[in-house]
Amino acid sequence: MTTLSEVANHAGVTPATVSNVLRNRGRVSNETRQRVLDAIDALGYRPNLNARALAEGRGPTLALMVSSIANPFYPEFALAAERAARAHGSFMLLCNTNDDTATAHAYLNQLAGSLSQGVLVMNGNLDFDVLRQSRCPVVLCMWEKPHESPGIPCIAVDFYLAGQLAAQHLLALGHQAIGIVVGNGKGGIHTSRLRGFTDAMAAAGVEFAPELIETVPDTVQGGYDGGQTLLQRHPQLTAIFATNDLPAIGVMHAATDLGLRIPADLSVMGITDIQMAQESRPALSTVAVPTQEAAELAVSLLRTLVGQEPRAAHGPHQMLVTSEPVLVPRASTAAPRAASTRSD
Repeated sequence: MTTLSEVANHAGVTPATVSNVLRNRGRVSNETRQRVLDAIDALGYRPNLNARALAEGRGPTLALMVSSIANPFYPEFALAAERAARAHGSFMLLCNTNDDTATAHAYLNQLAGSLSQGVLVMNGNLDFDVLRQSRCPVVLCMWEKPHESPGIPCIAVDFYLAGQLAAQHLLALGHQAIGIVVGNGKGGIHTSRLRGFTDAMAAAGVEFAPELIETVPDTVQGGYDGGQTLLQRHPQLTAIFATNDLPAIGVMHAATDLGLRIPADLSVMGITDIQMAQESRPALSTVAVPTQEAAELAVSLLRTLVGQEPRAAHGPHQMLVTSEPVLVPRASTAAPRAASTRSD
């Protein structure tokens, strides 16, 4: 394997000059830079990334920490973030916590500032004090409250508006008997989505009873269980809104198993617009959030924070807000039919 010293000898410069060319640092003339680049090409030199990480106390990578790689949203976000990182010459290290706080803390302690230059965090339920104490820059991704700073750098999405758009769509179709399935349980990160939905219903003068809300895990199975419960207890429902696409798909499965037709007997609505929403049958009506834009903004913000003083890198003023969510009506929603027309 070709070494940096061999490249330096071939180009007739010092190893420090080769290093400066590779890192785009220091003052190096165009002629000297070209000699070094030609030597690199001629010798097939590839930097030893592990050695560089040890020498500099950091790695040429960014880390992305997600709560569950089994949730299709996270691979979609990770793909967009990885592409953005590679476009800037960085690698992306994916860390899956399985919704375990201790694992998340271990990742932060072991990776931050050593194997990674900075960390993108998708775990909205983590203690923010822990994130502020990280040894390298941290950016919280997909923060759901753009009008309320978490006190750390973040990329925010207006999920309150997403909830409003979902409610307005169902109300415009004529639904009033609407159940809600909330992923992540009571007090979870979907609170803004729920509040946006119920506020829109109240603004339209539609009464809503708390017993029409089921809190479930943010999974297809969670949505299935919540949908079964709502539909068996409240057969008058003509629509169900789920705060995420996965439980919304579970609701559709539950309705089908109960002999209901979608959307003839029951309309189902979600939020996020993951690929599965487009591929489900019927295709799921949802509110799309700007996932790719959020990932690109997160990588860009994290890169600007790398190398700053810790206090600046963790400053609460660093908040970027994405473009607004967009309603995506599909085949899972339609105007309600009279209860007497439902299939037995």
